[in-house]
Amino acid sequence: MRKLSETVRDKRREKANAIRALSMDAVQRANSGHPGMPMGMADIAEVLWSDFLRFNPRNPNWIDRDRFIVSNGHGSMLHYALLHLTGYDLPLEELKNFRQLHSRTPGHPEYGDTPGIETTTGPLGQGLGNAVGLALAEKILAGRYNREGCELIDHHTWVLLGDGCLMEGISHEACSLAGTLGLDKLIAIWDNNGISIDGDVQGWFTDDTPARFRAYGWRVIEDVDGHDPITIKEAINAAVNENRRPTLICCKTVIGWGSPNKQGKESCHGAPLGLEEIDLTRETIGWHYPPFEIPEDIYQAWDAKDSGSKLESEWKEKFEYYKSSYPDLAAEFERRLSGALPVNWAAVMDAALQTISDKAEALASRKASQRTLELIAPNLPELIGGSADLTGSNLTSWPGMQIVSQKNTNGNYIFYGVREFGMAAISNGLALHGGFIPFCATFLTFSDYARNALRMSALMKIRSIFVFTHDSIGLGEDGPTHQPVEHAESLRLIPNMVVWRPCDALETIIAWRQAIERVDGPTCLLLSRQKLPYYERSNEQVSLISRGGYVLRDCSETPEAIIVATGSEVALAVEIAQVLAQKKRHIRVVSMPSTELFDQQESSYRSSVFPESVKVKVAIEAGTGSGWNRYVGSSGYIISIDTFGASAPAEDLFRYFGLSVEEVMPIVESAINN
Repeated sequence: MRKLSETVRDKRREKANAIRALSMDAVQRANSGHPGMPMGMADIAEVLWSDFLRFNPRNPNWIDRDRFIVSNGHGSMLHYALLHLTGYDLPLEELKNFRQLHSRTPGHPEYGDTPGIETTTGPLGQGLGNAVGLALAEKILAGRYNREGCELIDHHTWVLLGDGCLMEGISHEACSLAGTLGLDKLIAIWDNNGISIDGDVQGWFTDDTPARFRAYGWRVIEDVDGHDPITIKEAINAAVNENRRPTLICCKTVIGWGSPNKQGKESCHGAPLGLEEIDLTRETIGWHYPPFEIPEDIYQAWDAKDSGSKLESEWKEKFEYYKSSYPDLAAEFERRLSGALPVNWAAVMDAALQTISDKAEALASRKASQRTLELIAPNLPELIGGSADLTGSNLTSWPGMQIVSQKNTNGNYIFYGVREFGMAAISNGLALHGGFIPFCATFLTFSDYARNALRMSALMKIRSIFVFTHDSIGLGEDGPTHQPVEHAESLRLIPNMVVWRPCDALETIIAWRQAIERVDGPTCLLLSRQKLPYYERSNEQVSLISRGGYVLRDCSETPEAIIVATGSEVALAVEIAQVLAQKKRHIRVVSMPSTELFDQQESSYRSSVFPESVKVKVAIEAGTGSGWNRYVGSSGYIISIDTFGASAPAEDLFRYFGLSVEEVMPIVESAINN
């Protein structure tokens, strides 16, 4: 008589083989993809999804579900197979359309396209960074809302990762902070197969990874056989019972497990196995079914719809008790999860706007941003911020903020340390979890470090806010290493990213309001170190700021020239217009804090700001001039900086680079006269 453990292993292996079969069939049909990782991690995924993961296929958005991330997102068919088999709305036809146009099974998992996908992954290491943000969100929400005997928020974040994820520097940034913060419900499972695109990683990746993670403050479970379900289950059990720190489970696996000629080799990493090898693999693993055919008993063994509904139903019962016991907290909890802003939000913003207007101070826009936070943060509990070791320079702190730490899990400010990329990815994870509006901050020039996470936030259309101060040569003596030149325009090039470069305190608070109220994508706020003058405006002008561009200063006659500028250069444009007005010249000044929003306006409005009848148009920005031709035309004038900066006081730099009244005014006058 066979031992029970052997029978269990056989049943588990058969379920895992369904993942392998679907993965190799889908990749072969697409003639594109990565079969090796899904085949190598199938046994791990089977144990995790069958015995530990809390989820409901009927409601992928249940708030207390476990979060499951495939950071090595090239192995997307593993995830798609799991979603299909367990009962998510992902029919077999979608797997057959793997990597095809408009399918719900793109080459890498994409948030919003497929039910059950928690984040877009593929750029290696970023899913791990997002997972840290998701786990941090769970910890903070639990600290805010859980009460003794009624834990509303109590779920794990699971992240699969490969050797490539661990080679990426973001893995250090994110995992180091995760250990410091004691994110005990974060569990990472390392697919240690030793193979990457170039072959055996021993030639370029020989880190002592377990020692590295222990140094971060993680628990490390080593030497797990990634193809033995009993050993896998024991390791995951130990991780689940850890209550002080995150856990790394090191699983030794064979890439392409089951393929007699390609397993353990680079050849199965990123290419179809081939029909002949697939037939041999079917024979080797004992899978005697045609492509894309799953026996009904295996479907039933995988089906999690009823068990998932039961889990959510039990949670709803708990929440009903919570609502009766803590009605105010419950109402705030529901509002935050819905994404709706507080009922008094409009009044809070109107009052803040009035306060800024009444003071009418000349302020650096970074300082105006801090004033805005002081006015709105106490009334917006979902706002959570942080800076990459530049809080005192970015001015992202406010009185009464609470620092997130192991001891304080009900905080709203994160000291990220010098981790720009990790910070941005973690912030994206906070946004993805739900219940938060996150922002993070650094100098604009260091947005380069974080750039791919910014791109991913735009791709996912999530509400992440990126605060970038020291936005030009105006930061002065720190010199060209710290002075952004190409950065503003490069951020504007990211699809679905809205970039604001406000010219004064009023535009700054409106930029914050627009960023917080935007629900379909991220926002960058580019803020100055130096003081900017405050401009009085009519009520109509104030209402037009949110259109991205508007007439700030006009003339009594038909304009002879239009000067358009952003940020600190608006002051230069206004000064030039005032001097020329004394010479009986008629100049219109356009402030363009957000080119993206202006470009979205109807053509009649855009034409009213830039009428074709005005032939002379001049753009001024202390950065690259690329992109401004669409406003000033091919015959227009662009006053810009297309070289790196220099180390000197700000006022000297603006003069040196031609951004002064003395340099620009003759250009405008000459253009008018010609």
